[in-house]
Amino acid sequence: MNDVIKQKAANIKLLITDCDGVLTDGGVYYGIEGENLKKFNMRDGMGVERLRKHADVDTAIVTGEASASLIKRAEKLQITELHLSIKDKPAAFTEICNRLNLQPQQIAYIGDDYNDLEVMKIAGLTACPADALPNIKAIADVVCSLNGGEGCFREFVEMIIESKNDSFFANAKNSSIILNNGRVIGKGQPSYIIAEIGINHNGSLETAKKLIDEAVAAKADAVKFQKRTPEICVPKDQWEVMRDTPWGRISYIDYKRKTEFGIAEYATIDQYCKKLGIDWFVSAWDVPSVDFMERFDTVLYKLASASLTDLDLIKRILETGKPLMLSTGMSTMKEIEHTMNFIDAFDKNYPLFIAHSTSAYPCIPQELNLKMIQTLEAKYPGIPIGYSGHETGLATTVAAVTMGATFVERHFTLDRAMWGSDHAASVEPQGLQRLVRDIRDVEIAMGDGNKKVYESELLPMKRLRVNISDEYKEKPLV
Repeated sequence: MNDVIKQKAANIKLLITDCDGVLTDGGVYYGIEGENLKKFNMRDGMGVERLRKHADVDTAIVTGEASASLIKRAEKLQITELHLSIKDKPAAFTEICNRLNLQPQQIAYIGDDYNDLEVMKIAGLTACPADALPNIKAIADVVCSLNGGEGCFREFVEMIIESKNDSFFANAKNSSIILNNGRVIGKGQPSYIIAEIGINHNGSLETAKKLIDEAVAAKADAVKFQKRTPEICVPKDQWEVMRDTPWGRISYIDYKRKTEFGIAEYATIDQYCKKLGIDWFVSAWDVPSVDFMERFDTVLYKLASASLTDLDLIKRILETGKPLMLSTGMSTMKEIEHTMNFIDAFDKNYPLFIAHSTSAYPCIPQELNLKMIQTLEAKYPGIPIGYSGHETGLATTVAAVTMGATFVERHFTLDRAMWGSDHAASVEPQGLQRLVRDIRDVEIAMGDGNKKVYESELLPMKRLRVNISDEYKEKPLV
């Protein structure tokens, strides 16, 4: 990308796109009742969201089509500037400029056909797919390497993001990621502390709210839950196994159903966390759970260690465009590499975190292997590395921060004696408060690595040192 195009891209405030030949491959598909259908590229949809979040640039669609599929797609992507059955695209362009108080040079346009030619002559920055008509290629500022419907829109979006927000990519190269609420996780930032509530609410919304209250009081950065579809996640041969529970002796599948929150509970949690100013997100254990969680604007997705090899689940999360935090317990390096290669093939710039973990509950110190934090950091430079701990003490989690963990996660409960599988490996409210306090103290204590003489050392120096350097002999005591 040359400097002229980069400067043009840096000024963009709105990206207008044609539909057929850009967002789709221009083909026509028919449903069972003969209605027109469109095939959209998932990466292009992610591009709309990334453009909005990382460059503060909205997307508009101006097209001669009037497809019901396009209307639904625009609703899904929250594109409100949708202009259908447009015969005069330059006139539509001018109307958008006037209504949104934008100058032509602040608008980018991507098209592929003759009816895009005139509007491309007045837009500030233009692009076209690799299979655009020759006259369009001749006038476009950028000719994408990908065809229409195969990711050319996303390719153009990433170029705009790179130009508009160099700091985003600079942070990425320095092992940092910006969440959708502006919070930065990575090197040089305070460790992002996650209170893992998981299923420790035992199916009670009131217990969940108390846990959120305690996490806020401890000054944790986020709370995390777990979302499952019991019928998918519980092996069929375990469904009818009976067990004693707080609800009496019931089947295992019924127990898992009772501990699972639905739309009403998560809507309340969403509102409650926003009110208290704490981030929240979930570990999604299956594809329908991701579909369910997409109703909420959570800051990221967590992939549990057990799911590291579930490529269908990973793909569904990647399609959301939200940052993904991988946990690596019960995994070999080969399995980690395989998953990382899968994600890289999907999108080499995908916002990703990796958490070192050992999946034992509770985990003994001999198996924590904290040096893996540095191993992962060396193997995957540019990716924030963190730690998900299941030990019983606090010191080793604090130690993880000193070894470079940019985020830490610990299971959290109101009382370790409560009924349930995860409480014994969890910290209680007072423990979480101490953990946050100790991590923040250690972060301050680590300093900047540059040797200096502090004011507090001058008096002991003058009293104890045999030979005092000239620069300090006359320095007054404070």
